[in-house]
Amino acid sequence: MRIISGLHKGRRFSPPTNITARPTTDFAKEGLFNLLFNRLDFETLHTLDLFSGTGSISYELASRGCIDITSIEMSERHVAYIKKMIQTLKIENMRVLRTDVFRYMEQCRSKFDFIFADPPYQLPNLETIPDLVFEHKLLTEGGLLVVEHGATTNFEPHPRCTETRHYGNVYFSFFE
Repeated sequence: MRIISGLHKGRRFSPPTNITARPTTDFAKEGLFNLLFNRLDFETLHTLDLFSGTGSISYELASRGCIDITSIEMSERHVAYIKKMIQTLKIENMRVLRTDVFRYMEQCRSKFDFIFADPPYQLPNLETIPDLVFEHKLLTEGGLLVVEHGATTNFEPHPRCTETRHYGNVYFSFFE
């Protein structure tokens, strides 16, 4: 895995084998961030990375200069790895919280300009994520939510879904 652009461009990292997350492929991540580059001013963003896994998306956001990055991950091993990478990359504006994503969304009182969610593709309540983000008012006015998912999930009928793109077997649905 590598960081695509920004301060840490080209930096490669390899999570330990005890990390069970399915990280976003470099190909899909590059496609996503090419789209986001034309929509977002990264240097002004407060961001939330739900189901952070290896932290790959958060490192990309940090590398591109986001003001603030909050990463949510339940696995203790994954959180330990993300904390190690925060130190290695000397990222000062990123924090990782070890908690359940759904509990976090219920209790969160902050608002974010950009939210990325990469839940396990087989998560039973995956389809509820956009509704919960909007119900709990986690996005700022004009904010963007992107949910990564597999081919069997279809968010296009959702009233807030503006588009879906796919890169190989990785799908990204955009919500505003």
